[in-house]
Amino acid sequence: MKKAIKLAISVGDTNGIGLEIALKTFKDKRMFDFCTPVVFAEHHLVHLLNRKIGLDEHSFKTISSLAEVKTKKINVINCWKQKITPQFGQSTKEGGELALLSLRSANKALKNKEVDALVTAPINKNNIQSDDFNFPGHTEFLDHQHHGKALMLMLSDQLRLGVVTGHVPLEKVASIIDANLILEKLGIFHQSLKQDFGIRRPKIAVLGLNPHAGDNGLIGKEEQDTIEPSIQKAIDLNILAFGPYSADSFFNSNKLKAFDGVLAMYHDQGLIPFKTLSFGNGVNFTAGLDVVRTSPDHGTAYDIAGQNIAHESSFRQAIYACCDIVKKRQEWSKLNSNPLPKHEITRHQQ
Repeated sequence: MKKAIKLAISVGDTNGIGLEIALKTFKDKRMFDFCTPVVFAEHHLVHLLNRKIGLDEHSFKTISSLAEVKTKKINVINCWKQKITPQFGQSTKEGGELALLSLRSANKALKNKEVDALVTAPINKNNIQSDDFNFPGHTEFLDHQHHGKALMLMLSDQLRLGVVTGHVPLEKVASIIDANLILEKLGIFHQSLKQDFGIRRPKIAVLGLNPHAGDNGLIGKEEQDTIEPSIQKAIDLNILAFGPYSADSFFNSNKLKAFDGVLAMYHDQGLIPFKTLSFGNGVNFTAGLDVVRTSPDHGTAYDIAGQNIAHESSFRQAIYACCDIVKKRQEWSKLNSNPLPKHEITRHQQ
């Protein structure tokens, strides 16, 4: 029997829906067949939420260390001591502080290889800010914590979408983008499609920055001066990159089927069509790092928090994707652990 993947789960903002959807995911006991969840929170809070949800109380085990993790259980590690009463639907300082305690504890376990991967519930990017967390989001925090260069990838059955610039103001996008940055993101994307998704020769579509991809320079020069040269450099490096394509007409089924991934220039250029096509079943994956982390494609959902009506579909998909990627990386590591040495073939050997 294959070993279940040990997943760290950070609970996000305690006033949002994060812990609710995490627990609801494991109402289906078949989830325990392939993963063992470790929830980084506090056991009184977990049981408070469970009274709303109605999981079997025997599904939980409070542990003091990761050496005590039990399979077929929701393992809970206490990250803080005090009992709290969530203020559902409100952005509070306490909600941000507890979200950070959960994230830091889960990330420490990930760094120490005590867990196989991390699934993060949504945070409030404003109330989590502190001297210990000065990042626009999870992606940037993890990029700072681990080896590699992070690329935010949004995943669904229809689409794998990366962005050159993530959580940055729109007014700064054009000044940040250059040929080297695009080439770097294409390289990360290309490698991730191979090792994390098992695609041998991935094809990546690259979107333009300007309306109609610049219209041959009429509506902007970035395509000609920056994006096209970076695509050519990628091709020279044996990366199958194509474009730049006009973003306003790209996202139809025929074009999506022709590519294994799409690289957008900025956040909303990619995330608006992605969430339109996939919202509720999409997954955010941090590619390019030496660890695996996924999350659902939505936020804290304060408007429905604490009402037991949040749906867990995106969180479940985040767990599926996380486990699949861990397995793909294990396969990739085995396949590339002992490659045959390369030998030059001379003319007389041909």
